Amino acid sequence: MRKTIKIFESIKEIHWQSNNMTVVEADGKKITIALFKEHLYAFAYKCPHAGGVMAEGFVDSLGNAVCPLHRYKFSLRTGRNSTGEDYLKTYQTEINENGVFIIFEEKRWF
Repeated sequence: MRKTIKIFESIKEIHWQSNNMTVVEADGKKITIALFKEHLYAFAYKCPHAGGVMAEGFVDSLGNAVCPLHRYKFSLRTGRNSTGEDYLKTYQTEINENGVFIIFEEKRWF
């Protein structure tokens, strides 16, 4: 099951920090948004390793979100850590004529 949450009317409304990241609240959760090579990515607010605020880090030239605490790197696309032990929760984004959206996938076991 999918839940789509509108976060902005348009991408022009997003107030980017100097690192091309920002934090939004959607569905009661803080979510980090990053702009990399004209693509919008959404992922967890905190690093799964030590709880660093991801929006205080940066995106490297390979498209990894880098945690500000220990420099752990996570793929913006998959959330996979470069060393394989942790995963950063990622969310799909969608931009269309109706606005900017984050898509939450709800898993059902039954």
